[in-house]
Amino acid sequence: MRARLLASGAVALMAAGLPAMAQERLAAVKVWGDRQSDDPGSVATLDAEQVFEVRADHPAEILNQLPGVNVQMNSGQEHLIAIRSPVLTGGAGQGSFLILENGVPVRSPAFGNVNSLLEPHHEVASAIEVVRGPGSAKYGSNAVHGLINVILPEVGQGSEAVASYGTLGRWRGDVTLDEGEDWLAALSLQKDIGWRDNTGIDQQKLTLMGDWTLGAWDTTAWLTASNLNQETAGFIEGKDAYKDEDIARSNPNPEAYRDAWSARAGARLSRPLNGGELVLTPYAHTQAMTFAQHFLPNGGVEKNGSTGGGLMGRYERAASDALTWRIGADMDLASGWLKEIQPEPFGFFPGDGRFPQGKHYDYTVDTLMGALWGELDYALTEDVRVVAGLRAEAHDYDYSTDVAPGINGRFNVPADRTDNFELLTPKLGVIWSVADTVDLYANYARGQRAPQASDLYRLQSLQVAGQVKEETLDSVEIGARGSALQGRLVYDVSAYWMDKENFFFRDSDGLNVPDGSTEHKGVEVTGAFELSSVVSLSGAASWSDQTYTFDRVVGSGTETIRDGNKIDTAPEWLANLSLDWQATQALKLSLNVDHVGEYYVDPANTTVYPGHTVLGARGSWAFSDTAEVFLIVRNLTDERYADRADLAFGNDRYFPGEPVNATLGMRKRF
Repeated sequence: MRARLLASGAVALMAAGLPAMAQERLAAVKVWGDRQSDDPGSVATLDAEQVFEVRADHPAEILNQLPGVNVQMNSGQEHLIAIRSPVLTGGAGQGSFLILENGVPVRSPAFGNVNSLLEPHHEVASAIEVVRGPGSAKYGSNAVHGLINVILPEVGQGSEAVASYGTLGRWRGDVTLDEGEDWLAALSLQKDIGWRDNTGIDQQKLTLMGDWTLGAWDTTAWLTASNLNQETAGFIEGKDAYKDEDIARSNPNPEAYRDAWSARAGARLSRPLNGGELVLTPYAHTQAMTFAQHFLPNGGVEKNGSTGGGLMGRYERAASDALTWRIGADMDLASGWLKEIQPEPFGFFPGDGRFPQGKHYDYTVDTLMGALWGELDYALTEDVRVVAGLRAEAHDYDYSTDVAPGINGRFNVPADRTDNFELLTPKLGVIWSVADTVDLYANYARGQRAPQASDLYRLQSLQVAGQVKEETLDSVEIGARGSALQGRLVYDVSAYWMDKENFFFRDSDGLNVPDGSTEHKGVEVTGAFELSSVVSLSGAASWSDQTYTFDRVVGSGTETIRDGNKIDTAPEWLANLSLDWQATQALKLSLNVDHVGEYYVDPANTTVYPGHTVLGARGSWAFSDTAEVFLIVRNLTDERYADRADLAFGNDRYFPGEPVNATLGMRKRF
């Protein structure tokens, strides 16, 4: 028991750097999270006050505070995710990270989205939990490199309104109306004229929450929805183009856009049963998106959508003071569709027939997922606990096409077919309380995922259907967490090694690579230190070495992979640091710094982005017990940097980072 209490307190303190915030965050994680904060493995949580203080207009701005996380901002609300991984694109970017809202996947497993953080209502979250490395036995496909769990506001925390305006022309308002006992409603609105040419965003998000007791069942239900209308900016091109202010503000693709909407409903019903607790979570979700493929030379428009739902069930019981066991079953049914249309003729030369005008793809995929899992939590001694789990999962895909199968230019439309995949993911961890203030932990976990529908059925002319396999990642990590200096310092240090097999992608020659393999190892440190009663220092640092472990020689030299090459878009170093000063009871000032180290932008390791360091500052003044004004300055020194650097079609290309800007706002609780 001592290990459990110590680890819970340390993780809570570490995330906030302030002891008063610990209990609020721990309660949220305990209800909704992937694992308890004292379990073996790496988990970090941001609480409601941190969510407010960062005032993230883009989810990258808050998630990148956590170790091992690197969310690259593209244009507007677009992004790509890395958690103990390179920044992944395509099917790997869609399927390697599990995105949850209140512990429920926001999409069915086969229909991910590289821009998946568009949908959860992070702006008003009561907590955001990030698990680094494979998820526990409770979650299966897509929790490979990690998971992000957005925990919605809880009824009874109070009402508030927040409004702000930024010097780049960004308006935002967030309102939460909390009835106090049974329900709340939260609305977030953002309108951004865009700092680059011909860009802009209109975004709306809505959450409805309800808490009731229905007979023996404690019930929490929610409905969330999002809508995005975005005028998108494309890559700027040319060596170090991001350093030129005029080029950075330009938009080579003024025709680009993204329109997306989503809605999700869920409920958590729990009740005591035979000395244990039964939890049932039914859910449903739907989404659709249309966007211009500005990143491809032939252009085109993609339309996609999916609708699905299911039931997650679990039962937990303490068999004795030393042993707790959990069992669960999950089922998910979904139907997704995708159309790709090229409205205008295109060719690199007269008679180039590789990019035919009209429909390239028009297909529907029906999926069924079923899973059984179990977990044992056993105290070997007063100071040593072991957690072991196993999950078995099966996926069935039924694909049908509404355009003629066969080769159409460079596009390959498979004939109607079915595919099946089976996953088995074990987990074993131990945590040892070696002293009253120090815990050591070790954890083995396997992450596995079924392929994304787009990898299976959206083929190019040289690709072959049916070659995609289940991707598997084995992870081993060790760590230490605890406190020192009479509780003024809290920390978590972890080291990991991961091996991934059956990494699938399409190479530059248009061929399947179904058997790629990679290695990922690194060290992560996070902590908070109270320098005095009014000054604190907190931050995180991550070092990683991520390499290809196979050879792949292709026609384009920049795409040739050699065993031992660094994986592209995988910075060796990530770091952030925040210095907070409670100058008076009403005035709080903060200075923060974010660092992204250099990384290769191509698999052949021929071109490097040098990395960047960006400063920011925040001040808030509480002029009453319920009201405050705040000022946030981002990119304080007006650094010229790239949110994303890439090499494609022989060209250096970038999404430039925002110039110096300030946001002024006000918060009112009532």
